[in-house]
Amino acid sequence: MAQTQIRIGGFGGQGVILSGIIIGRGAAIHGGLHATLIQSFGPEARGSSSSAELIVADEPILYPYVKDVDMLVVLSQDAYARFTPSLKKGGLLVTEADLVSLTPPVPEARHFVVPATRLAEEIGRKIVLNIITVGFFGAVSQLIPLEALEKAVKESVPPGTLDLNLRAFRKGYEVGLEQLAKVQAPA
Repeated sequence: MAQTQIRIGGFGGQGVILSGIIIGRGAAIHGGLHATLIQSFGPEARGSSSSAELIVADEPILYPYVKDVDMLVVLSQDAYARFTPSLKKGGLLVTEADLVSLTPPVPEARHFVVPATRLAEEIGRKIVLNIITVGFFGAVSQLIPLEALEKAVKESVPPGTLDLNLRAFRKGYEVGLEQLAKVQAPA
């Protein structure tokens, strides 16, 4: 595997940074890969721009900053507008169904839509939309093994929320696999 450059964008309070931490931990600690993580957020605690940038590779990573994004996950319209120009042609684009409209569209992307907000509400806690998104990303990207990501979720969520977060992760992964199967099905 060559280096895979990933950016996750949204706004403060959506768990963007935690999503990056889980994906990086899944890759580096439980997946046998190398990973770097750079995080960025505005001075406000909630509502400001937030992003996590990861590089995942099977060899040591010499430069930790993302330049050309292979995989982009956006959870807000602002993140979509700001980060889609950096997505490589043919790159993976994951957008949140209720919070992102594809304006302008990105025709050269492999696009998947995660209904994370709706699924989180069905599970009973809107706050787990990031964990749903991590599961969904894991399924559609096939970059990091399911078991590695699940172990990273277990180690990263607050005490007392493990069952809720595992349900959210598994639901996101299941929905991601369903969407991936539709794309891969012969016409």
